Amino acid sequence: MAAPVKVMQIIARMNVGGPAVIVAELMRGLDKSAFEQILVTGYCDENEADYLDTVATDLKATRIAGLGRSVSLVADLKAFFGLVSLIRKYKPDVIHTHTAKAGVLGRLASLLAGRGAVRVHTFHGHLLHGYFSNTVTKLVILIEKILAARTSVLIAIGSKVRDDLVAAGIGRADKYRVFFPGLPAPKVITKAAAQSALGISTETLYITFVGRLTQIKRPDRLLDVTLECKVRGLDLRFLVAGEGELFESSKARCLQEQLNVTFFGWRNDIDQIFTASDIAILTSDNEGIPLTLIQAAQAGLPIVATNVGSISDIVINESTGYLTQTTAPAMADAIEKLVRDAQLRKIMGEAGKARAAQYFSLDPMIKDHADLYRSL
Repeated sequence: MAAPVKVMQIIARMNVGGPAVIVAELMRGLDKSAFEQILVTGYCDENEADYLDTVATDLKATRIAGLGRSVSLVADLKAFFGLVSLIRKYKPDVIHTHTAKAGVLGRLASLLAGRGAVRVHTFHGHLLHGYFSNTVTKLVILIEKILAARTSVLIAIGSKVRDDLVAAGIGRADKYRVFFPGLPAPKVITKAAAQSALGISTETLYITFVGRLTQIKRPDRLLDVTLECKVRGLDLRFLVAGEGELFESSKARCLQEQLNVTFFGWRNDIDQIFTASDIAILTSDNEGIPLTLIQAAQAGLPIVATNVGSISDIVINESTGYLTQTTAPAMADAIEKLVRDAQLRKIMGEAGKARAAQYFSLDPMIKDHADLYRSL
């Protein structure tokens, strides 16, 4: 019998969000008789919830200080040499890095460790827009170009993400695979039961935002949309699940402007919140392929989202929801159509649910990765 393929999954931090969910499902889902995995990660920031502590409590990880989000020369060097040591000790066949910082440190550590492991890197999004100044962005692109040349396979979690990276000269097109993220089917619960559990009214329309309250997600735009809907006299309430550095300022603005928003903070019952809702919304400047919108589609919700990143792989404009310009009036226009037409909400929600079942279920994602690791 062949020995298991040894896979080291390296991710900067397992904060609540898409990359952590995907990595956790890979750790759980790959056949343990065929694959021996180790999860290596850093620590979350103070204003972030750690997915390993809050949801994936069944998973074990090797923590390396300094591998997290913050950039610090001393801490980063410690993390780098910690990775080199771990690679030499574990001797993986495949080193699979996730997120930008872990992608840089992990692949460089693999080169220095000299163990001949195959390098795979997943772009769960990219840093080409909305994160840094032009100068820093050019440096990021240069580093990624160099590393792409020393990486066997580059995975993009959406077609637009891949196209953007190839256009920037990061890796050849034939080095890329597009693997859509897969999620388990949500727990079945009635809308009435979900609303009762959350203590919200059955008489109100709810539009829900799930995500980190951080600049790239544009919670300020979400509140602009809320205000626009209020001015238009639309009878609905916004639900927000998530925290981040803009959490307190967002709550303060809602209080000051008397906006119809309920803040839930970090939650591990997102399926229930979407089941209790009528519409999902995302207001980001940049995205990979947001798993929260896949969850919304699984719950049968029509989606209103900015047309950025690979959101268009999830939301088919005017079929499963609306892809809009990044302005509050444009988003409010889409919301107004859905608020005023219950049948349209139902048709779009059902179409989105069918698409999620076809393209974003868990088994194909696990199989894609298993086949890739074996082939390498």
